[in-house]
Amino acid sequence: MRRGLIALAFAGLTASLSGQATAQDAVRIGVLKFGTVNWEIDTILHNKLDGANGFKLEMVVLASNDATRIAINAGEVDVIVSDWLFVSRQRAEGVPLTFVPYSTSVGAIMVPGDSEVQDLAGLKGLNIGVAGGPLDKNWLMYQGLAQEEYGFDLRAETEQAFGAPPLLMEKLLQGELQATSNYWNYNAKLEVEGYREIVSGAEAAQALGATGAISAIGYVFNEEWANEHKDAMLGFVAASRQAKDLLASSDAEWDRLRPIMNIDDDAVFQNTVKRYREGIPNRPIAEEETDTAAVYKRLAEIGGEELVGPATEMSPGTFWSALKEGS
Repeated sequence: MRRGLIALAFAGLTASLSGQATAQDAVRIGVLKFGTVNWEIDTILHNKLDGANGFKLEMVVLASNDATRIAINAGEVDVIVSDWLFVSRQRAEGVPLTFVPYSTSVGAIMVPGDSEVQDLAGLKGLNIGVAGGPLDKNWLMYQGLAQEEYGFDLRAETEQAFGAPPLLMEKLLQGELQATSNYWNYNAKLEVEGYREIVSGAEAAQALGATGAISAIGYVFNEEWANEHKDAMLGFVAASRQAKDLLASSDAEWDRLRPIMNIDDDAVFQNTVKRYREGIPNRPIAEEETDTAAVYKRLAEIGGEELVGPATEMSPGTFWSALKEGS
């Protein structure tokens, strides 16, 4: 069961708390107003998992992903949600950020149910919407997979429209795009509408060297700050895992969360819960780190310095060492 795997993967985190941390030790997390991470944060706060793990969680709502990255480097928040590409590049440039896996839910390329497209090769000459911009890691992985398996340049042989995820979803629904590379929560709605996946980011990652699921995003924080507030940060990680455990098993918890999810349609709601649960990390950290490093190396070859900066390999310490130490 996933619940047991989560417990095993993070065994000892709660037990490692020294008891010196108190509810006065705050952890400030920067989030977007409508981000999916809010579902987990709300679960922590509603169930008082922060106090139970020796810290006080405080939400700071920010306007954009760029704003969260500015805030973490300015010390205005302690934790944000981002990816290991950002963390590795920051470390290579001397900023000691580090990463804890949050979700393996990734995007996919979606097409209408009646589309003739069956695989990446079928996208040649089509208009495709791409969320996240030209350096989005899923988009880069699809390029690598297209070159490796089908021998064609996905970027050169398609016409891309870059934009916000909800806009791209609507453009696909309206028939203005023939395919989209979009995030998992938008694709959960498209699946209910009869659209289908031709390839996922997870499949692309495995084609590029991963042996199992790797986290698309994670909690990101300054390692020096974490070392100074280790009990509080370990408490945060433990509370996060407890919240995931609850969300993996409790339909009632999702019913409670539904008003903040902005999902009216029952089928979309159920599919979103299903997809969220599938994305709960359940692998040993060391295995996931090894796979992520392999994928990172391939992405560095595809995206070049514009993507990874001076680090052609994933920077040491990208994954928080305290998790591997079990400390």
